[in-house]
Amino acid sequence: MPEKTNTKMRLDKFLVSTGCVTRSEASKLCRAGKVTVNGHPEKDSSVKIDPEADIVSVGGKAVEYRKYTYIMLNKPEGVVSATEDGDVTVIDLLPQELRRIGLFPCGRLDKNTHGFVLITNHGELSHFLLSPKHHVRKEYYFETKFPISEEDKAALEKGVDIGGYVTAPCVVRLEGEKKGVITLTEGKYHQIKLMMTAVHNQITFLKRISFAEIALDSTLDEGSWRYLSEYEIEILKRDF
Repeated sequence: MPEKTNTKMRLDKFLVSTGCVTRSEASKLCRAGKVTVNGHPEKDSSVKIDPEADIVSVGGKAVEYRKYTYIMLNKPEGVVSATEDGDVTVIDLLPQELRRIGLFPCGRLDKNTHGFVLITNHGELSHFLLSPKHHVRKEYYFETKFPISEEDKAALEKGVDIGGYVTAPCVVRLEGEKKGVITLTEGKYHQIKLMMTAVHNQITFLKRISFAEIALDSTLDEGSWRYLSEYEIEILKRDF
């Protein structure tokens, strides 16, 4: 269900916010009689509508409005967690209509790290989720070059120096000699790789498998995405 807005907005702004058209296209479509509001053609693109109550269609197809958009994307290796870059970004993996509505990744995954990236246009919530004081949990599946001893595990969980900064306590669950899951509540640059370096080891594979208590959808292929469910959005906003 779309989030409640309780405010009226211009028809052209509404259409642009859905990503289906640009502002100039919205005006042209209205003048051509291709846009209807509650079943009636509306040629004035500046008319105010109620996004909650009014039904807007373009070319006979109803347009769904979301005040904010929340997307789960399974990032492949080599894709950059940014809105613009010389390389392929997570935004480039979305359809054209979604690239027009101001979406951005909530936090970053290293270029060579796979897994869950939350993409949204809700700036205040993103700031809340990334703030260190809120201790949002992130889980990563990892594989290492060398076996991880119980001493290494204990050191990682207690906190290690990654170059003048001692990491916060975390949880490490080993699933073999050279693999496991690490749960962090912070996200320093290259943190897990640096943590493994601190115990004389090396990450060979890293994948984020959950963010803010939401697990990566196992049916999503790398490079694929889906909207968060209403239940998942409620989890994101639980303490917001």
